[in-house]
Amino acid sequence: MKINDVILRTVVKGVVFIILTLGVYLFFSGHNAPGGGFIGGLVLGSGIVLLYITYDLETVHRKMPFDFKKVAALGVLLATGSAIGAIFFDAPFLSQTDIYYTFPILGEKHLTTVTIFEAGVALTVIGTLVTIILSISEDE
Repeated sequence: MKINDVILRTVVKGVVFIILTLGVYLFFSGHNAPGGGFIGGLVLGSGIVLLYITYDLETVHRKMPFDFKKVAALGVLLATGSAIGAIFFDAPFLSQTDIYYTFPILGEKHLTTVTIFEAGVALTVIGTLVTIILSISEDE
């Protein structure tokens, strides 16, 4: 017997959009306010897990064909690469730098290397969280 879950699937589409938007906001507000890569990654990962709970694995994999172990590995590579990168410029480990850059449409924006490090942390958290949840769900 198939369960009629039209309401659940319809509501989850809107809820996941809100969760992912909140996760991106928390990620970008991290160096000026509470938030950052870890909490942003947790929120983004929870949105992805909600998709896996609502839909079956094949449906989500068709729409989002990522190997989350590789996503976590890419995150570790970004975080450590940005941390080690300072050494090549005779700066201490984990040093950061920033510039103000004027974009054609957006105007002047503040760019920092902390964002690269935080992106690595976020990708590591997302990859690890989803991989753990998927491996738990396979153990029936």
